[in-house]
Amino acid sequence: MGFDNLIDGFDWDEGNREKCQKHGVSISEIESIFTDGEVTIFCDEKHSHEEERLIAVGQTNGKRHILIVFTVRKYQKKHFIRPISARYMHKKEVKYYEKETT
Repeated sequence: MGFDNLIDGFDWDEGNREKCQKHGVSISEIESIFTDGEVTIFCDEKHSHEEERLIAVGQTNGKRHILIVFTVRKYQKKHFIRPISARYMHKKEVKYYEKETT
């Protein structure tokens, strides 16, 4: 189940688009984690000083594991996911997060 019914869209600009694509993850892959697939969300307490940051872990349609750091922004009573960074996960991370979610 995705987040289609909880969010109104994504908040992209040049800054976060470039940073997220830096590691080869496409915009469509990032968005699909939230809208098409199973995603697990963790609070990123270490980096939540000015605003709450969250970590999303999920699989792309091509079965690659992705880690996305994001925040939720509210504009005129609508909620938007603002990705901050995204990258493919290493094998150790996949094992760790799979253990945490079972």
